[in-house]
Amino acid sequence: MREDTFIVIGIIVLALSIPSFLSAIRDGRAPRVPAIMFMIGGVLIAMAIMNRPGGYQIEDIFTAFRTVFGRLKVMLTA
Repeated sequence: MREDTFIVIGIIVLALSIPSFLSAIRDGRAPRVPAIMFMIGGVLIAMAIMNRPGGYQIEDIFTAFRTVFGRLKVMLTA
């Protein structure tokens, strides 16, 4: 289950880095923070793929989101 958490957080961090990167480029700033976010997300995804036997298929990623958010919901309602 740890791998599922890594891949979900990694995908979310990667998704959040894209608007920040585009904003930095548009404003003429160096995209330092988005680059760091992109690296962190990439490392988390790589760790998840390397630690899970057989890797991930597309269906597995959707299942990972469901299980991680399901566990989060249970933790928040308890």
